[in-house]
Amino acid sequence: MEGKLDDVTIRPAHVEDAAGIARVHIDSWREAYQNALPADYLASLDLPSRTEKWRETIAEGTTQTWIATSELIGAVGFASFGDSRDEDAERTTLELYSIYLEPEIWGKGVARNLMRTVLDEIPNGHELTLWVLDQNERARQFYRRHGFVADAVERIKRYGGVDVVEVRYRRK
Repeated sequence: MEGKLDDVTIRPAHVEDAAGIARVHIDSWREAYQNALPADYLASLDLPSRTEKWRETIAEGTTQTWIATSELIGAVGFASFGDSRDEDAERTTLELYSIYLEPEIWGKGVARNLMRTVLDEIPNGHELTLWVLDQNERARQFYRRHGFVADAVERIKRYGGVDVVEVRYRRK
């Protein structure tokens, strides 16, 4: 699949989109984090449980989730955001919890359009933060292109028995 993907629609996600979002989530993690996280951990990511998590997240309505779909492929990407979970966050700080694409869609403009959709939803005067693995240079470059700046705050997260460093980015 070369070039730009033309038939993508971005819209608010519905509960019935949960399986497609879960599939994209798992596929993207397995590709993006193959050199950062243990292979057995990535292999253990479970579609039914991830689908149920997304059903619950979408149904409770405290997170805004957007899905990118293609007529030919179905779900090709998603993004979700809501109130910041950081202890030092102001009440007007929002957090981009996730933005993931099917790996074969990378570089086709879908992530850019998803990010623009999210940024259009952020109220004036609100700040948007996100966390990214320090090893994920592709994602870090993407965030910088969209006006995010690392703010010197880091945290350690454990996935599959391995500690990884996450870096916080901020966009005013």
